Amino acid sequence: MATYIKTAYSDAVGILTLNRPERLNAWNTAMRAEILAALNEFSRDDAVGAIVMTGTGERAFSAGQDLEEAHDFDEERAEVWLREWETFYDTLRSLSKPLVMALNGTAAGSAFQVTLLGDIRVAHPEVQMGQPEINAGIASITGPWIMKEMLGMSRTIELTLTGRMMQAQECFDIGLVHHLVPRETVLERSLAIAADLAAKPRLAMRLDKAWLREMTEARFRQSIEAGIRYHREAYASGEPARMMEAFFEERARRRAAAAAS
Repeated sequence: MATYIKTAYSDAVGILTLNRPERLNAWNTAMRAEILAALNEFSRDDAVGAIVMTGTGERAFSAGQDLEEAHDFDEERAEVWLREWETFYDTLRSLSKPLVMALNGTAAGSAFQVTLLGDIRVAHPEVQMGQPEINAGIASITGPWIMKEMLGMSRTIELTLTGRMMQAQECFDIGLVHHLVPRETVLERSLAIAADLAAKPRLAMRLDKAWLREMTEARFRQSIEAGIRYHREAYASGEPARMMEAFFEERARRRAAAAAS
């Protein structure tokens, strides 16, 4: 039985819900393994024609990587970690069934990347999306790969180097969000879109998705190899650990101040 996710069905649509709200649905290795298992199960199920991924709670779809897990990485663990992400991203890219992202809240860092690896994104006006890794001292390698595929180099540079979060309206205006709807209708709209996709010819859908994957395959693998090189250097320097420690200390101060008020 899964600990960090929930799965359900709505007719021909499989629903995967990230379920770690106390951590803003941030994922660790165990949670990613559960997500992979659920996606593979949906892929094997002939009754499922499309998949919806969403999150529990109103604050976040996912905050991305759980920094407490990444805090103690060294260069060797960083390489293993990138290979784990290669498997995770490759599974998302290789799905023969369409994947709709029902963004109930913020998608940051690797969660932003995961949403972009879905096929269609539905969000509400309070959603934020972005690639803030630089603020935690983490080099962003796979993020710029997928952003460049969708946005071009100029905006990819700006988002990578500033680490800023985009508001939902900006994401909609530049085409990262396809449907901007009221908060309470995000899942309903996502399920309707997924049901429509599930009703389309299965072979044509599979072939279309296979070609879309093939078009971006070489750059994807290049980004993984580059990520291993750059993350080894970053974690060997100790900078990510120092920046994450500063983040934890600031978070503890804010929580103490809020509790005292």
